[in-house]
Amino acid sequence: MKIAVCVKQVPEGDSRIDPGTKRLDRGGEGALNAFDANAVEEALRLKDSTGEGEVVLLSLGPAKAQDALRKALAMGADRAVLISDDAAAGSDLVATSYALAKALERESADVILFGQQAGDSDGAVLWAAVADRLRLPVVSQAAEITHAGGKLTVKRQTEFGYDVIEAPLPAVVAVSDAINEPRYPSLKGIMGAKSKPQETVTLSDLRVEADRAGEQGSRTEVYALNDPPARADSKKIDDDGNAAQVIFDFLAEKRLV
Repeated sequence: MKIAVCVKQVPEGDSRIDPGTKRLDRGGEGALNAFDANAVEEALRLKDSTGEGEVVLLSLGPAKAQDALRKALAMGADRAVLISDDAAAGSDLVATSYALAKALERESADVILFGQQAGDSDGAVLWAAVADRLRLPVVSQAAEITHAGGKLTVKRQTEFGYDVIEAPLPAVVAVSDAINEPRYPSLKGIMGAKSKPQETVTLSDLRVEADRAGEQGSRTEVYALNDPPARADSKKIDDDGNAAQVIFDFLAEKRLV
């Protein structure tokens, strides 16, 4: 069984918007998206449960995104494919999902895993967009995955409990961070990651048309950036035993009670 895991490098620390490009500043240090580590872990467990197979990583980003891929390789993934092209800079959901779908078509994976969301955008919709482009079944918020008889059984976390959903292969699954505890790469894994196949491809390698990537292929645009509005006047109350009454009187004055 071939399992593809779509992963992303996200900025470490506080996020910053570049006022010139109006895009997230990715010039600093980056790390493997924490939610994607859960997807990598689950892919490794699925591979172990079948006794054979391959776990391949796919990512869209700058050349330095290889650092995040190497961590996932050190966890145990078999190889990595990075889509890195200057023409892809500024890709939104529409353009990113198209490029990833083209890369996934080339891989013909049985299972495609995503982390539920990315820590830098928290959109939680990329997996759905990719599944739609590939015309594949998709299950989100997966808290448990089992494979048998050529299909997946997914225990899906909801606000009311759990749904149990069966999906034929190939299928796309977005895992929640409750599904597992990602393993720490061992020293042996870290050293071994250096020798694992790490392929970098361009948009033209995937036959992605120029007008369907980067800002040209995106369907969203940021018009302006502004500081948040200043806080209104506030009143601090020192509690000397009558704070509740002071709050009530304040609310009554504003006709809120």
